[in-house]
Formats: sequence, C-alpha cells, structure tokens
Amino acid sequence: MSTTRREFSKGIAATGLGVLAAPSILCAADARVVVIGGGAAGATAAKYIARDSDGAVQVTLVEPKTRYVTCFYSNLYLAGYRTLESITHDYDRLRDSYGVTLMNDSAKEIDPTARRVTLESGETIGYDKLVVAPGVDLKFDAIEGYDEAAAEIMPHAWKAGPQTELLRRQVENTERGGLFVLAAPPNPYRCPPGPYERVCSIAHQLKQRNPSAKILVLDAKDKFSKQELFQDAWDRYYSGMIEWVPAEFGGVVTRVDTAAMTVTTGDETHRVAFANIIPAQTAGAIAHRSGLVGSNGWCPIVSTTMQSRFDENIYVVGDATEAGDMPKSAYSANSQAKVAAMAIRAELTGSRLFPPRLRNTCWSTLAPHDAVKVGAHYEATEDGITTVGSFISTSDEDDNSRARSSTESDAWYDGITADIFG
Repeated sequence: MSTTRREFSKGIAATGLGVLAAPSILCAADARVVVIGGGAAGATAAKYIARDSDGAVQVTLVEPKTRYVTCFYSNLYLAGYRTLESITHDYDRLRDSYGVTLMNDSAKEIDPTARRVTLESGETIGYDKLVVAPGVDLKFDAIEGYDEAAAEIMPHAWKAGPQTELLRRQVENTERGGLFVLAAPPNPYRCPPGPYERVCSIAHQLKQRNPSAKILVLDAKDKFSKQELFQDAWDRYYSGMIEWVPAEFGGVVTRVDTAAMTVTTGDETHRVAFANIIPAQTAGAIAHRSGLVGSNGWCPIVSTTMQSRFDENIYVVGDATEAGDMPKSAYSANSQAKVAAMAIRAELTGSRLFPPRLRNTCWSTLAPHDAVKVGAHYEATEDGITTVGSFISTSDEDDNSRARSSTESDAWYDGITADIFG
C-alpha cells in the first residue's frame, strides 16, 4: 500500500497497515478487473486497484453517469450551505491519471461461469475479478401509492441529483405555513443519521423563508442514530417547528396519495404542502439479478476480503453489503473498497496482503457552525465485522467544539472526495 495516503480529519481512511504477506498466486500482466458502480465504493476500488498494480491490472469502471452527485453532503445543499456543483464530481482523473477505462453504461447481467458482464448496450466485458458496488435500491412497493412517478411529486432524494434539486425547489417555494412530512425508513438503510440531519437542513431553510411552517417526522423506527443530539438541536434552533412520531405511536407511513397530497399512517391522514418519502431499502438491482443477495436483501461478504459469500471471484463493497456492525456510509464504503482492492491485487499480482483496517465517521450539521459526529473502529474476522471502539459527540459540548467539528467535516468531505475520484 502507498505511504502517501491522506488522513481524513481524526481518522485514517486507508485500510491496510500490518505485516502479513500473501504468496504470489498469479502473474497478471493482462489481468482484468471490472468494477460495477461509480459511487464512493466503486470509484475507490477502481482507483486503488489501478493505481497500486503498476499497470499489471486492466481496470474497467461501469457507471452510467459521467458526473456523480454525492448523497453525503446533499443535505447541506438542501440547507443552502453548499451548491450542487460543489458536491458533483467527474471520473476524469480516474481515467487520465490512473488508466481506468470508463464505460458509461449499466450492467445488465453477470455470468459468473464465463466471468463476463453484459451491459445494457449489449456489449460484454470479461473479468478475472469483479467488484460489485451497486449501492441501494428503494423498495417502492413498501408504501402503498409510492412509486417512481410518485417520487416526482413527493421526492425521496435518497439518490442525489435531480431528486435533490426537486426537494430543494419544494422547500424554497412551499406555501406559507403548511406542513412538511418526512417519512424516515426502517433499518437498515443508507446513512443512518441522514433523515434527521435533513430535518435540520430543511428547518434551517423554512426558519428563514417560511417560519410558520411545521415539520412532522413520521418514523418507521422507535429510535435513531444521534437521537439525543438531534432532538436537542431541534429544541434549541427550531423550537416549536418539529414533531417526531416514532413507530410505536403511529409513525409508520402506509400510504401516500400524490393527487390529494396526503400521507397516511395506520390511523391518521395528513394533508401536506410537500413531503420527503424515504422508503425501505435493499441492495442494488444487479446484485439481486446476479444471485449475490441473501434472504435479508443484502449481500453477505467475507469481511476480511469483501468477497461475496456466493462467488470467490466477486467482491461486493459499499451500501449493498451485509457488513455486520458497519453502517452504510460513504466513509464505510471507501474503507471497504480499499480492503477489496488490496485483496484483489494480492490475488492477481502476488502483492503484500495486510490485515484489513475498517473505520467510519459520520458528521451531521445541525445549524451553521454546529456539527456533531459519531464513529467507530472495526475488526474484520471470518465471523463478521464487529465494533472494537467507538465515539460520539455529546449534547453539552461548547460552541467552539461544535464549530471545530463543522470545520473538520468540511475537511473530511474535501479529502475523501479527492481520495475517491482522484
């Protein structure tokens, strides 16, 4: 592994420091790796396999978009703290600096016997090792009346881009007063604190533009990540604006009607000015079509290498994985991708194999210059990924501490996106 990796704020995102070595298994002058998905996990894997293999491995990244809008930090765009351009990234450096071949297409089918990926265009690509990083798909059938067409009226904005822009326009143009509903999903899902940071972001906008508006959080859970910190912020910064209803008290959304602009729980229907409906989630579709998904909808992996439990030549990284204690986050995805990249290089080129190091930190912005964080270090064993140390902000931190966390968060974003996209 390179000794020039940057440190991300208080933690190092690199995933291999140790003394173990793998035997030379294959001389791979023409070894081929295909990576499906160009998000935090897939782009990181493509970069680190290509960069550290000294030209011995041909890496192809299959991603339909030419520019990627990060889901992480998209809430700050909703709040007005960031522009959309500032959270949008291209793949030019992966191609130009590291030699990654870019295929602007979607993967349609994986043939594990022939080791071949068929693209939507009909083109096929052979591989020796395959990295699958499809992210999450939304379970549109989990809520009656909610489908892709309904999402154009009541956006989920859980895949950043046009949906995020739509939700921001709704925040900015909502009627005076009015009710905004955010439907938070059941576990597990991408970015556990994300819905509640989003409440802060939208409340920040409404406080300036429409202070008489109300926010109702209808939750499919009875508790959530950083709950004490978020609820303290809601009381301090947005007093009287936000109400949270947990599952046990009727928070589970069962139906939406976009024509009537209503959101229904078990026994109550709310007429809304606008709504953010975040449904239950599962591994991306290509993982399902390819038989990489277990009975719970996620991809089981060998945690020490990120190999699929169903195929030793396929590695699954990022949000689609069943990754034990690790949350579904950009930091986790970046960390896991480096483990996979190191294992693949060892298999194909006989390079050194180090013990995996897995970490995560997640910052949440509560208000201007006020951010909190939660994070952990993990151990990868044959039995799974388990937490070996953790930390979280506290509600009694002073303003300077929170401001430092905010600055640290921005530095992390700049650092990790540079690490992912080159």
